[in-house]
Order: sequence, then C-alpha cells, then structure tokens
Amino acid sequence: MAFPRRTLVTVVAAATLALGGSAAATAGAGDPVTADANAATSSPGEVWKKTTLYFGTGKPDGSEVTPAEFQVFSDKEITGAFPDGFTRLAADGQFKGANGEIVREHSYLVILLYPLNDRKANREIEDIRADYKKEFQQESVLRTDTVEKVSF
Repeated sequence: MAFPRRTLVTVVAAATLALGGSAAATAGAGDPVTADANAATSSPGEVWKKTTLYFGTGKPDGSEVTPAEFQVFSDKEITGAFPDGFTRLAADGQFKGANGEIVREHSYLVILLYPLNDRKANREIEDIRADYKKEFQQESVLRTDTVEKVSF
C-alpha cells in the first residue's frame, strides 16, 4: 500500500515529536560534522593546521624518482622548511593525467602539522610543491588542508 508523500512526512514528523525529538538527536549523533565538533571540544590539545602533500614519482621519460632522490629532496626542501618535523609515508596511487590517461605510480605522502598562526608555512609549502614539480618534471603535487586538534 503506497502512502502519499505528504501523509508520510506528516506521520514521520508526528512520530519525531512524540518521541521528544530523540529520533532527531540520534540522527544528528551519526553526522560526521557533529561528531567532529564533539571530539574537538572534548579532546585535549590546540587547534593546528594539517597539510598533506602527495608527491608522485613517475617522470615523463618513464623513469621514477628514486628513494635516494626523494630523500635528498626531503632533506633539502622539506626539512629546511619544517625543521620541527613531519611524517613521510610511502604509497602507491593513481590519477588521470592531463592527457586523460590513467597513471599508476609510487608516491610519497608528507604530513605537516603547524600552528594556525604560522604565517610563513603556506609560502614554504607552495615553494616545496613548485620545486618538486620543476626538479622532477611533475604535472602537480596534490595538497590537502584540514584543521586538527593536536596534543604533544
């Protein structure tokens, strides 16, 4: 038996009110934004910025940036800009290149955490990206930014 849409909405609204709004509260509890907000207020630490950089290793000539080459780049460029530390992970990834072809390659993820008020961090991150693209003939270095609660 099919119910008209308006009848179904009315029944759901009445049931929610009869339950004292607990159905709505339960629905909000599963909401990732609400969960993140609750965790941010209950966990210790300070609010910092987190930037993750994704460095592909495939070069246009078919060769790859070697682990040794990436280590030299990391020591010079990343450690120089973020001497307090960072995390580097080895990964395998894929993306659609500018020519529309799927490219699979080894990659490195570099995770940087820094205070929100660090005014020079953005410039240094952009310099790292530009230097890597130039040195290893890369189309791009993916960057993601989030705000995290950090406690040491």
